[in-house]
Amino acid sequence: MFDDFFIRALIAGLGIALVTGPLGCFVVWRRLSYFGDTLAHSALLGVTLAYSFELNIALSVFIISSLIALILIQLQKKTNLPGDALLGLLAHSSLAVGLVVIGFLTFIRFDIMGLLFGDILAVTTDDLLIIWTGGAVILLVLKLIWKPLFASTVNYELAEAEGLNPDRAKAIFTILMAAVIAISIKMVGLLLITGMLIIPAAMARNISDSPQKMVLFSIIGGLLSVLLGLFSSLEFNTSSGPSIIMAALVLFILSLINIKQSIKLKN
Repeated sequence: MFDDFFIRALIAGLGIALVTGPLGCFVVWRRLSYFGDTLAHSALLGVTLAYSFELNIALSVFIISSLIALILIQLQKKTNLPGDALLGLLAHSSLAVGLVVIGFLTFIRFDIMGLLFGDILAVTTDDLLIIWTGGAVILLVLKLIWKPLFASTVNYELAEAEGLNPDRAKAIFTILMAAVIAISIKMVGLLLITGMLIIPAAMARNISDSPQKMVLFSIIGGLLSVLLGLFSSLEFNTSSGPSIIMAALVLFILSLINIKQSIKLKN
C-alpha cells in the first residue's frame, strides 16, 4: 500500500512523538521554549562537525548540544546576566560558528533545506534504531528524575528542602533535551524541533486538568500530528516536516475552541 520509505517515516515520527510529548510538558511548565531554540541552533555546529570528521550526526549533535547546555548552567552560576540574555548569546554564537565552519567546508555539499526543515522521508533503518533506542533511554531517565524535576518545577525551594536535589534533576533534563534534539534533527530539522516539543504540549495544556492528563494528551497530540502531517504531505505533495508542525498547529487551534466552549458552560 505504501512504499518502504513512507513506512519508515511513520515509524520514525511516531517514535519521536512518544518522546517529545512528556519532555514538551516540562518545556511548557518551566518556560524553556527559548532554551529549546538555543539547543536547536547549536545543532548546526554539531552537524558541521559530523561532516568534517565523518562522525554520526546524531552523536555529534548530542555532544555539542549537551556541551552548550552545560555551559549555560555554568554561566548562570558565574554571571549576573539574565537567563534570556545568556540563551540569546549561546544560540546566536553557536549558530554563527556553525555557519562559519560550513563556509570552510567547500568540498562538502550541504542540503541546507534538509538541515533547516528536516526530511523524515529520508530516514534509514539505522535512524530508526537511533530514534527508538535513544527514545527509550530518554523516557527511562525522565521517569527516574520525574519526582525531583516536577517538584522543583512547582516549588524549587520546597524541593531543595526535601533533599530532592533539583539542580541535578535540572542538569539531567538539559541533557535529555539535547538528546531528543539529536535524535529528531533529521525528522523536522533545526527550525522545527522546538515546535514539535512545544505545540502538542501547549495543545494538551488547553484541554487538561492535571499534569498526568497533559502528558497523555501531549503524546496523543504528537502522534496525531505525525499521522496527519505525513498523510497530508503525501496527498498534497508538501514538505513533510513543516506539514507535521502544521498539523500540530491545527490541533492547537481546535483545543482553543474547546476552551471557549468550557468558558461558556461555566458562565
